[in-house]
Amino acid sequence: MATIPKSDTQTRPMSAEERKVIIASSAGTVFEWYDFYLYGSLATVIGAKFFGQYDETTRNIFALLAFAAGFLVRPFGALFFGRLGDLVGRKYTFLITILIMGASTFIVGLLPTSDQIGVAAPIILIVLRLLQGLALGGEYGGAATYVAEHAPHGRRGFYTSWIQTTATAGLFMSLLVILFTQSSMSAADFRGDAGSTLWFGGWRIPFLLSAVLLGISVWIRLQLAESPAFQRMKEDGTRSKAPLTEAFGKWSNAKWALLALLGMVAGQAVVWYGGQFYALFFLINTLKVDSYTGNLLVAWSLLLGTGGFILFGWLSDKVGRKPIILGGCLIAAITYFPTFHLLAGLANPALTKAHETVTVTVVTDPANCSFQFNPTGTSKFTNDCDILKATLARQSVQYSVQPASPGTVASVKIGDKTIQGFDAKAAGAEAAAKTAALTKQIGDALTAAGYPAASNPSVAKMSNPVDVFRGQTGGIVLVLTFLVLLVTMVYGPIAAALVELFPTRIRYTSMSLPYHIGNGWFGGLLPATVFAMNAQSGSPYFGLWYPVAIAAGTVVIGAIFLPETKDRDIFSEGLENK
Repeated sequence: MATIPKSDTQTRPMSAEERKVIIASSAGTVFEWYDFYLYGSLATVIGAKFFGQYDETTRNIFALLAFAAGFLVRPFGALFFGRLGDLVGRKYTFLITILIMGASTFIVGLLPTSDQIGVAAPIILIVLRLLQGLALGGEYGGAATYVAEHAPHGRRGFYTSWIQTTATAGLFMSLLVILFTQSSMSAADFRGDAGSTLWFGGWRIPFLLSAVLLGISVWIRLQLAESPAFQRMKEDGTRSKAPLTEAFGKWSNAKWALLALLGMVAGQAVVWYGGQFYALFFLINTLKVDSYTGNLLVAWSLLLGTGGFILFGWLSDKVGRKPIILGGCLIAAITYFPTFHLLAGLANPALTKAHETVTVTVVTDPANCSFQFNPTGTSKFTNDCDILKATLARQSVQYSVQPASPGTVASVKIGDKTIQGFDAKAAGAEAAAKTAALTKQIGDALTAAGYPAASNPSVAKMSNPVDVFRGQTGGIVLVLTFLVLLVTMVYGPIAAALVELFPTRIRYTSMSLPYHIGNGWFGGLLPATVFAMNAQSGSPYFGLWYPVAIAAGTVVIGAIFLPETKDRDIFSEGLENK
């Protein structure tokens, strides 16, 4: 694409029409992310309601599988709706996506449970999750393209940065609604337990509220006109007749989608999920902070750090997209290990001390141990080594592995106590009871050796949201805010960078696929990958090598192969100057 000279559009104030475009696009996308995140935040409750015919372990597996399905289908939504957006227009395509997402979420709030309609309940739930994932796959590319094509030259980073706030704002909104609903009723009423006052379950309220958000989003978007770039292309008769073929069937175009994925989006995705989702997972599951307080701490960090999206989007108009995005990836790669160690020291000092002082060793035949990568939750790891390692990893234990001769039944040494493992397949019907007994045995031995109890009393449950700024929890919020600021660095300018990389005729299609492969797969699989790496290595921190390596690789590939795009004319149709 050719570059064009700077103009007074860089300094003039935002027009009323441009402001309406940003508000409409951003508001709708916030609501869509809100809908998508509700399921993840309430996966445990949903598992009990819709997969209640199974035991607790199995229903949690199915609940996670349904959540993962929404991530895995996002690239297919990007292809379908991206093609539609390049053929018929930006406005109507992302109006369709908001309708699908909002309706699917509202129906989850009305859906009868498995106790009421049997196996139909989980089937319908998974179909709704797939529809949510497909809709989200088409939403982002449409919103980003629409705003960028309305933005004046020299201000695209600033204008599109408002879209970049929407994922964090949607997560924040979902956490806020869930926290408010939980705090206004008993736990039994929230779950909708038998005999509770609120018989239908307070967990449905956040889903039902999406109807209000949907109505607002649709009304706002109906007021918008088509993007000027698409309208001009339509009038000139230069629309692509086969966007998918043109975007990915020609290497001259497809290579830019591949480079965008590996040299920009993959690193952005792991920093984004590492700084928000995994930080929350680490707080609650590894450091044993109670769920309410963990969500509150993360919500505060999101509130404090979200302005960084606008700051770095604006700054990218001045210094370029690459320095900001790749700089954020580089800082994350350098600081992730010390940052998460610091977070552990603040949030659970007793656990940190136990890691340093208590020796735990798994004695096993290494050939009998699996790499426990389980992104969909459907794989079962049943041999003695895997059961021991998974149990220790879930209890946030740091351990080493001592090789044993082939055929040796795995065992774990905790201080001077040795606990024998077992093979779940061989145990048959007794496997569940044996697993529970083994977990208790290991827990008791860990506590006796110096590990803290399963709960984390060092971070008391917050009764007042403002209490988070007092003492220990104030430090935790600062560390979490630093992680959020890294998220804003890599994510704030990326919409503008992706829009500028591709020509108008195939822009929606071309930018959507690398974005959703990067965020849906590289980012969405981060928790499962990190857990598997932790269980394999015996360290609660080893899995951080996954986001660190991906972020570092993105810095190298992006720095060498991707051009700077901030001064390009996005109305140009050529790729020859790339």
